[in-house]
Amino acid sequence: MNTRDFEIIFKETRLNLEPASPSSIVQHRVTSQSSFSRAISSTTLRNTTHVADDEKGYRAHNLASASSIFYRKHHSSPRAFHWRVLENDTVLSIRTADVCKQNREPESPLVLNLRFASPIRTSCIGFADPQDHDALCVFVIDQSNQLHTITLRPEYFRKKSATEAGFAEACKTSSPPGFGFKHPHRLVAVNSDQLIVTMHDGGILRFDRNRAQEASNGSLWRETIYNVAGWGQSLRGLVPFQRNPTIRHDKVNMELAAATSTAVTTMEHPDTAFLFTICLDHRMRIWDAKTGQILYTGDILNLKRDPQDGGKWVIDPSQSNLIRIVNNGRGRCLVVTFSPVGAGEFKFWKVKANDQGSVHVADCFPGAKLTPPSPSSLDIWTMADFAVAEQPSGPQLWTLWKNNTTYRVQTLQVHASSVTSPFDDGWKAVSVESSAPPVQSSGPADPVDSTEKWLDLIFFPGRFPRSTLETALAMYERGLGTYKESSSKSSKSIAEAICSVVGSATSLDRTSAGGLDYEQFRGTNETQWMRFWRLLLELDKQRGEALSLVLDSASGMVWVPCADSLSAIRICSGMDKVYHNLQAPGKKFEDVAALVSAGLGFLDTFTDSMLQVSRAALRAELYEEVAKTDDERIQNFFDKAGFWRQITDEDCLQVVEALGDNFQMLTPRLYEDLFDLITAASDANSQELREPFTILGRKVVVRTMQDTIDLHWRILFSQLILLVHMEFEIDNDAEALHSRFDIGAIYRKLIDSLRRLEQLRWMAKTELLIAGSRTDRAGATNASPSARRGIEDTHSVTALEGLIGHLLGLPERHNQPLLVSITDLVLDLCSPDSSTVLDTSILQCWLLKHDRPDLAYELNPFANQAPFSTYVQGRVFLALKDYDTASVYFKKASIGLSTQIRDPERHSAGLLDDTEWNLINNGLTNYYAHIVNLYDRQKAYSFVIDFSRLALQFAKSSAGEAQGIKTEMLSRLFMASIAISQFDTAHSALLSMEDEAMQKSYLRRLVEKMCETRQNTELISLPFAGLQTKVDDILLEKCKATRDVINGVPYHQVLYAWRVSHNDFRGGAAILLDRLQKLRQMGEGDKLGAEDALDTQVTRQYLLLINALSCVTPQEAYILEDVQSEGVSNNSANGYVTPPKEAEDDLENQLDDLVKRLDTESTPASKRSDEKDLTAQALMAKMQQFSGAAAARKAKFSHQTQAGVVSRKLLTLGDLRKQYQQELDRIAAIQNNQFGFSAVAGDDGDILMG
Repeated sequence: MNTRDFEIIFKETRLNLEPASPSSIVQHRVTSQSSFSRAISSTTLRNTTHVADDEKGYRAHNLASASSIFYRKHHSSPRAFHWRVLENDTVLSIRTADVCKQNREPESPLVLNLRFASPIRTSCIGFADPQDHDALCVFVIDQSNQLHTITLRPEYFRKKSATEAGFAEACKTSSPPGFGFKHPHRLVAVNSDQLIVTMHDGGILRFDRNRAQEASNGSLWRETIYNVAGWGQSLRGLVPFQRNPTIRHDKVNMELAAATSTAVTTMEHPDTAFLFTICLDHRMRIWDAKTGQILYTGDILNLKRDPQDGGKWVIDPSQSNLIRIVNNGRGRCLVVTFSPVGAGEFKFWKVKANDQGSVHVADCFPGAKLTPPSPSSLDIWTMADFAVAEQPSGPQLWTLWKNNTTYRVQTLQVHASSVTSPFDDGWKAVSVESSAPPVQSSGPADPVDSTEKWLDLIFFPGRFPRSTLETALAMYERGLGTYKESSSKSSKSIAEAICSVVGSATSLDRTSAGGLDYEQFRGTNETQWMRFWRLLLELDKQRGEALSLVLDSASGMVWVPCADSLSAIRICSGMDKVYHNLQAPGKKFEDVAALVSAGLGFLDTFTDSMLQVSRAALRAELYEEVAKTDDERIQNFFDKAGFWRQITDEDCLQVVEALGDNFQMLTPRLYEDLFDLITAASDANSQELREPFTILGRKVVVRTMQDTIDLHWRILFSQLILLVHMEFEIDNDAEALHSRFDIGAIYRKLIDSLRRLEQLRWMAKTELLIAGSRTDRAGATNASPSARRGIEDTHSVTALEGLIGHLLGLPERHNQPLLVSITDLVLDLCSPDSSTVLDTSILQCWLLKHDRPDLAYELNPFANQAPFSTYVQGRVFLALKDYDTASVYFKKASIGLSTQIRDPERHSAGLLDDTEWNLINNGLTNYYAHIVNLYDRQKAYSFVIDFSRLALQFAKSSAGEAQGIKTEMLSRLFMASIAISQFDTAHSALLSMEDEAMQKSYLRRLVEKMCETRQNTELISLPFAGLQTKVDDILLEKCKATRDVINGVPYHQVLYAWRVSHNDFRGGAAILLDRLQKLRQMGEGDKLGAEDALDTQVTRQYLLLINALSCVTPQEAYILEDVQSEGVSNNSANGYVTPPKEAEDDLENQLDDLVKRLDTESTPASKRSDEKDLTAQALMAKMQQFSGAAAARKAKFSHQTQAGVVSRKLLTLGDLRKQYQQELDRIAAIQNNQFGFSAVAGDDGDILMG
């Protein structure tokens, strides 16, 4: 393609139209009218996913046949609406297209798909803005000649519940009688109450809203027909006769007087409107829409034609964009017409109109001819559309050229003050975005896998919609012969499906030597990916077919609606202008262009391996903290990159030719000019009061940033390589660059710029899911299920939108056009000294808040060494479960975040609440207490212990808040130690507690935990200073509550061991006795041993009990046994039971009996005489002790008996031995089949049966 040399001063930014969430699409069916009655109410349809498996199906379901943008005049929220005709002209899709919104206005994320029963006439779609209420009126004529009137409220684009509740009343359908014998060709909406339809015979049909009939369910519209004569005719007189020349179009014979392009304006007259039509006979007619009179008729080029040459000047009926109107005040307007005949020509007209309905039309430049040049001279281009904007110096003309699916946009500034040469300013071009980014080849030394490289390329944000990927995958599968209809419904993600299908076409074979042929596998894999990539590009090329050109006169924004995309046109930045006009940069930028061209040309000579090594060396410079001088850093980069080993003399000569011998062109000023090109001229994003960007506006900014980042990074990286090369290329130090200026400062600035661009690049290419808007939350309880589901929807955004999207907007008072403001804003964001600070720690906080620590980790290389940044990095590793690394960062940040500062900034994107902020910058104790809380949430108890100890180490002993922190840390330390069974640490924390109630509670928890985990030995070994009695009480209480002494926690054995270890043998015996009684109650005495019948749980317990009492002196070898009578239940190891009233005994008689038995049983016969005196004295003292308290004991026992507490019986060692022998005899009797029966209940006598 031989492209003409137009200066490029504008650039295109192409946007995907795929909504962030599939739930954003709302489907509605608009039903047709049957007979002459009103249409049945519309219905809401469920979203269905259709995957086209061929190119034809893809075009039908995803590519629009017509598209444009409508701007409302009377209301501004929302003001712009983007409409498209889809699915074989049966669906009209409408969405909002505002770039900015008022500060408190809600978003309008919904897309309304209106599905019609009959295909739509794409030339008969109109929109209007009611002045009296906030709504959008949509007028559609379908192929069955039915007129649909649809009134959409702004809520329909914000809440699903609004469309489900009242959308049926918004749609009304009628069958105009005038369409019964005439064919509509074009529709134009004068306002919400008046429509005009041009007919095939040159007449017009005016529709006026019938308010009275509408209220009574009558006809919605009143029709009036006018013919080319200019006055109303009867219906009979308007029946067409085939006597005039006609043109066949869309199965209809069109008369030459028929209008093919229309425009309407009021010229600020309140009572009338003027309809401008471009007719097939190459004439412009102006109609008075109120009276139907033709006010003007003339050739659109103001030519006097020969009547015999009428056929030469006939316009094709498919041409619909031949006239544009710019209002210039009351009664005045500028009209621009385009003649498609021949090479095409524009004509500018001044039109004046008065209140009486007369108009005056004059040629603005009668002696000048404006024939627009096509983008290239070798290809066939067609003028598809144009627009006119009013500028201070005159009208600005925008043109849209098409060549199949390719398009170009050009612009011309017309100087109205110059009558002789108004068009001498020259045409300017728009740089059109290429949808095919360069594909890097893969090699064995690649740092990433080939599949990962392709996935990054294909799934780059905003590049391909899901429908394109699915269709390309289906076509690729068909080519392989593996396509199945059910495959599209697989549960795999689209990325997994693509990898699976492409991978299945590649196999790893063996070489002739028997080894695995990795080279063949890599080559085959690359071939298959390239095949799939080309399919994507072919489908994507169709998406970029331009359908119209739209100019917003209020904001100055220019749009190109395409088949499945929307392109925004913005002004080029300084660097854009230099880059896109390197061959003819202009005098101001000649030297900078030479420097940029030399850098890019030198970089283009690098092989892929050289680029990989150089980028690896750059990463070290960008991310690693170095303490080297500038010269050392440059030398280090030169050595690591090593590109000097592979460049040729021709490559070096190319640089010399561009920059002169010894690079004499290079000066500090030249580099300053270079950096000025990537710096915004003003603080474009520094105002506090802004008009925030909408969803579409943020898309424009993000896509523009992606293009700008890529361009700036490539240019600056090439300049870095070139600077290092030139520094070491000259051997003579006197002529070297460092002898002429400070190259270290330039090197640092290049590195700083690249570091910011690298961070922005990561943010612009990384996508994440965030929760959808909550605008439907109100009233969600009564909403339909689909509305309630919409509340919790998530949508995908780039990290750039999510992290700094709320910072993006325009100043509340901005005087620049929007296409300039967007460029300035993006340039400011990409600038190394941007007014928008990218605080990495805050960005990481936001990602952690949204549960994406993996993405926050990827930002670590951009983090600085500030205390809060270090702390946030610790939070990142904490969320990733890397507790050791997190601990290192937390400790590193401790000093900085514990020092008290005045008025600290509390910005954490919601990660830290007020309570947590109060612990930071408030001493080491509070800081470590905060870290303890963080680890405690993660259940990382070992680190809870470590940081609790640190907090206690710095805790002060003073009362108040510090004491509360100390108490809490002891509590956390204790609970964490319990959780990981560090009982010695828990014991130490327990002893340090000053709150008795808390200490008692935690002591119980510690004892129970150690018993449950069978840490009996450690429990007994712990000293429990001052708490031994409480430990005994706790274990005793657990023994009381234990019923099953066989299964479960062996509290009796633990308490026995506890008491024995503390030399309380009688206490140990008492608890054994309690266990013995419970074993008997469980019937364990009747469960004889398999090998030894006498070895039962009860007999073993007797032996333990006897051994325990044998360990004390004879005088102490007794315990008290609870007397258990009928109806009595045992409740404690000490014998506290509920006795009957007759259980009162004389304690003195029991003591006398005890003395006698001890005298005969406690000492062997050989030693009784020797110890008789001592024993007698001890027993007498013991008797006196008991006798002295006999009365009190008796009174107490009497009171306990009356209160339900039984008295106890003394049980000596001899009694236990006797009972043990009785138990053995009982077991022997059972073995001999001798069973005992009680003759009388409560009797001790047994009747033995043999």
